[in-house]
Amino acid sequence: MTGFSGVFLLKGEDALVAMEPGQFATEDDFQRLLARFPELLVGDQIDPQSPRRWLLVKREQPISTGEASASLWSIDHVFIDQDGILTLVEIKRQSDSRLRREFIGQMLDYAANCASYWSVEGLQSSLDKTCLEQGLTSEAALRELLGTETSINEFWERVGTNLQAEKIRLIFLADVIPVELRRVVEFLNRQMNPVEVLAVELRQFVNKDLKTIVPTIYGQTQAMTRKRLGGVTRWNEQSLFEKLSRTVGSDELNVAREVFAWMAKGGKRPLVFGTGKENGSVYPVFKPGGVLINPTYLSSDGKLWLQFGALENKPIFGSMDARRKLLERFNAIKGADLREADLSKYPSISLRTIAQDPAGRASLIAALKWMEEQIYPSNELAELG
Repeated sequence: MTGFSGVFLLKGEDALVAMEPGQFATEDDFQRLLARFPELLVGDQIDPQSPRRWLLVKREQPISTGEASASLWSIDHVFIDQDGILTLVEIKRQSDSRLRREFIGQMLDYAANCASYWSVEGLQSSLDKTCLEQGLTSEAALRELLGTETSINEFWERVGTNLQAEKIRLIFLADVIPVELRRVVEFLNRQMNPVEVLAVELRQFVNKDLKTIVPTIYGQTQAMTRKRLGGVTRWNEQSLFEKLSRTVGSDELNVAREVFAWMAKGGKRPLVFGTGKENGSVYPVFKPGGVLINPTYLSSDGKLWLQFGALENKPIFGSMDARRKLLERFNAIKGADLREADLSKYPSISLRTIAQDPAGRASLIAALKWMEEQIYPSNELAELG
């Protein structure tokens, strides 16, 4: 080893692999990595109460000041989160001499002009093209991001409202964030309301063919917490079941509790709660091969939603035949009435339908457990508890 980082990988039980600092060969490598894995923006660190999830709208999204002689800029990445807040990401490597002053100037230019010269229709078009390049439809991508509590039309209305109110998020991303840039980010975040300003440092460590990427967030201030609280319902187990108790009867509520118990798995499996204004939702986090998939949602509207459309081209249930087998399992519930056309859609089964079938609960839990067994090998399933 030529250097020492203090970062180690444990190989098996007996071997400790020391990692040394590495570098991204080019800025394009950096950009492509983030476009493929937006979770590197560590949404659970940015907002622990409601972890941010992102969908890539476009790489190199153009923007202009609108002046006749002005040049057309392009932003490295534009993402959108589940609350319809645009996230503008600009990337620089440590070796780039523009890492501080020009970096900051670029982002402020973008923030000052995007609300005036972007439209919801233009963003929709960019997202459509990006999804097409990935072999997806924008509807399927948005359904995976949003779940079922928010309609796609409502979501885009929210995007437009946020854009006009200049409620956006700016992220400076680099392999090393200098102390000077951290101070500027914290200052901007205190002063710019409702804009959120953050810096994300992605350090890379290598050892032969092994690579580790360690993200660190800068700019978390009390001002950031205050900005996040406005207008977003933070659902949790208590509020979800309080709403359910007003929506469904006692038998349906018992079904919901049994589904939630399966999802929670004794607290060993991560859960994500929705942020819908009217209805809450919750789903378990599955990451086969590091790819997030969301097969099911439990919603306070008294339904279990099945995300067949979002599973297309994903691991495990990407093929029509695999989804058909999953559908058949849920169709064991009397009255579920799931059809072939639902294999590319987002059907639901009401908790009442499940409760009215004497074998409904058993059939439901059997279907959920079978689904999980397909996602994870038996040894991984045992580790999840």
